[in-house]
Amino acid sequence: MAVRKMKPVTPGQRHKIVSDFEAVTKGTPEKSLLSPKIKTGGRDNTGKMTMRYIGGGHKKRYRVIDFKRNKDGISGIVKSIEYDPNRSARIALIYYVDGEKRYIIAPNGLQVGQEILSGNGVAPEIGNTLFLSEIPLGTIIHNIELQPNGGAVMARSAGAYAQLTSRDGKYATIKLPSGEVRMVLITCRATIGSVGNTDHALERSGKAGRSRWQGRRPRVRGVVMNPVDHPMGGGEGRSSGGHPRSRKGIPAKGYKTRAPKKQSNKLIVERRKK
Repeated sequence: MAVRKMKPVTPGQRHKIVSDFEAVTKGTPEKSLLSPKIKTGGRDNTGKMTMRYIGGGHKKRYRVIDFKRNKDGISGIVKSIEYDPNRSARIALIYYVDGEKRYIIAPNGLQVGQEILSGNGVAPEIGNTLFLSEIPLGTIIHNIELQPNGGAVMARSAGAYAQLTSRDGKYATIKLPSGEVRMVLITCRATIGSVGNTDHALERSGKAGRSRWQGRRPRVRGVVMNPVDHPMGGGEGRSSGGHPRSRKGIPAKGYKTRAPKKQSNKLIVERRKK
């Protein structure tokens, strides 16, 4: 997977860097795995804006992704690698031998026609999903569960991966993409390999309009607002605005917001790098 730099024939293309989509093998999604995705514009059921800077954007349909990978012992064949507008990673369409079709997050190196499996006694190969109790130590993994049969919640975006470092009793120790070292139950599942589309971080939109296509409205700095709108607003001329903080008044530099008695604190061996 690589990126493509546009020729500067227009101001918007001068700095534009996009994916070359070489890994994508199919343009149209599987109809049976689509569901509607309704836009809110950041408003709640009364029409009041509860999330700022949301609105517009191209119409999308949600691709139903199989994050549980619970078809144990049933072989599946990779039919195609597809683009998903709802996430940074590519997705793979899987045809199982029992006739069912599912989408999964496409790991790096997954090929069309490749066979994938999940469950007990499965070989630790790219695309296969195993329990943490059966994955060899030092293996690169992604799509990691936090609760058994709860579905993958960690290491799911483009280029992300974690590493299984050790096992002790009923817990496995995993080094996450953030640098955090955390314990997870060995009865949770994870998929072998790293998430594909690793060059996603190199992309540049080139112009503000591309953010609008994605449904993102301009984000306004608090310093340029009035005092009634933001704690950092007001002042004569270009004033700095005082201590950096959010619109609700929560400090932005080094202020800890994590609950000190959170249950999962005992499972974190080492905090993420600041």
